[in-house]
Amino acid sequence: MFVSGSAVGYYGDAGDRVLSEDDPSGDDFLARVCRDWEDAAGAAEDAGIRTVRIRTGLVVSPRGGAFGRMLPLFRLGLGGPLGGGRQYWSLISLADEVAAIRHVIDTSALSGPVNLACPDPVTNRQVTAALGRALHRPAVLPVPGPALWLALGEFARTGVLASQRVMPERLLASGFAFAHPTHQEVIRQVTTAPD
Repeated sequence: MFVSGSAVGYYGDAGDRVLSEDDPSGDDFLARVCRDWEDAAGAAEDAGIRTVRIRTGLVVSPRGGAFGRMLPLFRLGLGGPLGGGRQYWSLISLADEVAAIRHVIDTSALSGPVNLACPDPVTNRQVTAALGRALHRPAVLPVPGPALWLALGEFARTGVLASQRVMPERLLASGFAFAHPTHQEVIRQVTTAPD
């Protein structure tokens, strides 16, 4: 079998629309990169190899990625919503990400796109509030969109400010059970993990 790693950025900025694996790709830069990457996996499919295109949400880990950078600021009480905070973030714990990939490999009935995100997509404002509560710190200092544009360029719009309200329909239908199925549980496990 062949597993192609992609991202929920495939869907582009979709506002508050709930997205499943059957939804089309977006048309911003990140969506085009994800689509082209997934299309390249077509060679494996054409060769008769079972191919799964995993579309990963925001993996929550204290050791890297966005949360690895956010946690120190939140621990100091300097965290808050990004932009307006209304954009949906589809989170997944690192433990669930690894377990879901193993499940995909071991489940021969799965092929095609599979969303890897907990079944509780919430807004960035809800994520930052949950982080603040879990760390017993205020989380009210917003980071304005223009500041993010200056710091991150195009990635601000297609990454942290884009809204992807993704549901893992195929993963759930195949019998996968999340260890951290809600955003509160995902946040709790990252804030209690040893450094």
